[in-house]
Amino acid sequence: MATYIEQIILRSNGNRVTYHEITDQVREIVKKSGIKNGICVVSSQHTTCSVFLEEFSHDLNYCGDEYLQVDLNNGLEKIFPRCLTEGQYHHPGPAHTKFGLEECDRSVVPDLRSLLNTEAHLKGTLIGYSQTYIVEGGALSIGSLGYIYFADWDQNRERDRRCKVLVMGE
Repeated sequence: MATYIEQIILRSNGNRVTYHEITDQVREIVKKSGIKNGICVVSSQHTTCSVFLEEFSHDLNYCGDEYLQVDLNNGLEKIFPRCLTEGQYHHPGPAHTKFGLEECDRSVVPDLRSLLNTEAHLKGTLIGYSQTYIVEGGALSIGSLGYIYFADWDQNRERDRRCKVLVMGE
């Protein structure tokens, strides 16, 4: 069985949830892999990000977000409102805050405010950080309306995010 791994680097905007439609990039990786039949796993490397399959929504709001993304944001905001102040959620507690400030690189935890991203972790947990797709005849089997999205739920700062793509099969 053959495997092929490639990474996609995506820039989050840092002031709202960021969506990246990555279908063509994943299709190109499947093509480059040379694998005709197997699976393709698309996975986030971050606990505040998700990968999911959705229909492309042709309508966009003024920020450039598709209407399905806006609807998803509105629904998730009702379940997990944005963390704006300490104590709003149990996380981050004192031990995690101490760890973040003393043990983590400043690019990971630049300041206390950056730790107020509990809702992003919960949304990532709920939606999931990876998806597995069938590769058949050298192509993704996601239907004509299926599009692959990478979402960064963390709205606290701009940064690069990593998405790994593994293609495995024959």
